[in-house]
Amino acid sequence: MAKPTYNPSRLVRKRRHGYRARVAAGGRVLKSRRLKGRTRLSA
Repeated sequence: MAKPTYNPSRLVRKRRHGYRARVAAGGRVLKSRRLKGRTRLSA
């Protein structure tokens, strides 16, 4: 039997759709991560 094509994962969803930028505290998180020199910011 074929595997289901839609395998929901809350974490992957949050990563793909940039939730940090939209969440109130997320901006601060991203800012601090930028200062620290992270390559992947909201993953």
